[in-house]
Amino acid sequence: MNTKYIKSFFRILLFLSLTLGMMNCSEEWLEPKPLSIFTPENAFVDARGMYGALTACERNIRYEFYGDGAPIITELIFSEVCVEGTTDKPGPAMNMNIQITPSSQLNSNDFNRIGWYWLETYNGIKYANVVISRIDKTKFATEAERNAVLGAAYFHRAYRYYRLTQQFGDVPFIGKEILEPKLDLATTKREVILQKIKKDMEFASTWCLDNADRGRVTKGACQHLLTKINLALGDFDAAITSSNALIDGGVYSLMKTPFGAIPKEDGDYLTKQGIVRDDVIARLHWHANKAIGANKEVLFMVMSKEDLIDSRLDLQIMRQAVPFWGVSNSNFLRTPDGKGPGTSDIANQDIKLVETFGRGIGRARGTNYHTRKIWDDPNDLRHKKGNWINMEDLVYNHPNLKTNPYYNKPLQLRDASGKVLTTDTIRNWYGWPHYKLYNPDPRRIQPQGGSYDWYVFRLAETYLLRAEAYWWKGDIAKAMADVNAIRTRAGAAAYTDAGKFDIGTILDERARELFWEEPRKTELNRISFIFAKTGKSYKGNAYTVANFGTKNFYFDRITEKTDWYNKGVKANNGQEYTMSAYHVLWPIPQNSISSNTQGVINQNFGYDGYANNVSALTTIPAEDDN
Repeated sequence: MNTKYIKSFFRILLFLSLTLGMMNCSEEWLEPKPLSIFTPENAFVDARGMYGALTACERNIRYEFYGDGAPIITELIFSEVCVEGTTDKPGPAMNMNIQITPSSQLNSNDFNRIGWYWLETYNGIKYANVVISRIDKTKFATEAERNAVLGAAYFHRAYRYYRLTQQFGDVPFIGKEILEPKLDLATTKREVILQKIKKDMEFASTWCLDNADRGRVTKGACQHLLTKINLALGDFDAAITSSNALIDGGVYSLMKTPFGAIPKEDGDYLTKQGIVRDDVIARLHWHANKAIGANKEVLFMVMSKEDLIDSRLDLQIMRQAVPFWGVSNSNFLRTPDGKGPGTSDIANQDIKLVETFGRGIGRARGTNYHTRKIWDDPNDLRHKKGNWINMEDLVYNHPNLKTNPYYNKPLQLRDASGKVLTTDTIRNWYGWPHYKLYNPDPRRIQPQGGSYDWYVFRLAETYLLRAEAYWWKGDIAKAMADVNAIRTRAGAAAYTDAGKFDIGTILDERARELFWEEPRKTELNRISFIFAKTGKSYKGNAYTVANFGTKNFYFDRITEKTDWYNKGVKANNGQEYTMSAYHVLWPIPQNSISSNTQGVINQNFGYDGYANNVSALTTIPAEDDN
């Protein structure tokens, strides 16, 4: 027989034997037998698995600062630093008295992101609670390893509850992993939650380590958050103790001299003007320097990398906060002789404005308070030309104007007769901190802000928190010294007149130093609660807890420092800028209240549903005290 056929015969015989054998056996062979199944029980088995679970918490924090209509904008526009500048449609939050209700659209890029803070903050709590609830079902190499993981989870939960208790006041406390729908949530007193997370952060500050990877929780971040919680509780001595431990701990320090990469990538427009941005402020906020080991100021940050395609997020910060300075086919900005368009945001023009400043839409419109009034020293690096940009630093660059005498000349707001040369002074004309907002955007020819790291906590803020604690205690000299540490680093002269130093001085310095980093409304509210609790007056105004919704430092501060709300200012969309004292606290979204069918979530004063409130819990139930 031919050898080829013999081989074929035996192959067929073997195949039939195997087939018949399988037919005669149990049908178990048909059942899938995967190599592994991803479940919490086999994923959260060690420290590595638990840290993997905490990655969801880290990602959740990142979303606040990134993307179109980033939630941080809502924090800013509910303060004296910014207003909503999207003037071409009626939805954005301007007329707060009408637009901000429990049943309004509260989670949209085109309106506001109040609902995002409610939903995503509780999502972050959920992720942290998974780790907290499973901590003793996991094997760790040592007790220290276990406690470091637990401390990191406590940080993420406390970070969220700190924000919720300042933004919304009394809120439900959930302290364990929820394994089935829970419809009987109850509101817990704000102070009770703060006391709970204070205890958790004292534990975390003991066990978390400072040699963690960037983006992970550090001991320094825990001490910083603990300081904020101590302040929120009015425990100023504890706030000084926790901030001292961080500032004097020898691990972190203010960056006082230039370090890292030199920011040369922001187009050639500034270079051609002879402006060199090579100082400590420019370097501190240059995207390539934030996460490097030489940067000893960063306590906690969120991470995003251009080369990580599957996980990167774009800041889009230039799009959000830079003015809507140019569209090639629009007369937004005209020359003094009436010609327009005056500017072009098309790439590769002879005068490269868009490559340098990005294509802004003016959504987070800086107020005069932030862009002009707080800058009290011409030597302040944070406001020097090149680091800070005013509209007059731009020039008429539209190619159709090349024969016009104003081509390549500085923009003007008014002509010789006083006529305004822009169609929208709200959206198109204000200054901005270029040193912070510029982030290279290699995937767009009209930059919006690429995928880079962002600060959440820096040591500079710790100094300002300690300054505040000293001020509340009446130690003005030490408070002033801490503020001066930040001012002099930026090249500004130190304050010397204790008689003119108050909480507003500290808030001004926070506005200079922490734009787009601090959640401004959260911090204003924290201070407002302290004024109400202590009864301390500010410029003749005294506040109480009982009347918090009708008279508070938050509303008085915004009224004092801005020219927008309740002053008759209207946007091109017809909306008038209004605000009331009860906006000190945001409304609890109505759908969360309505869906809680077996319990009561209280609504805040000033909003529909407040009359249905019941007494808030004054203790945390034992089953939730994890």
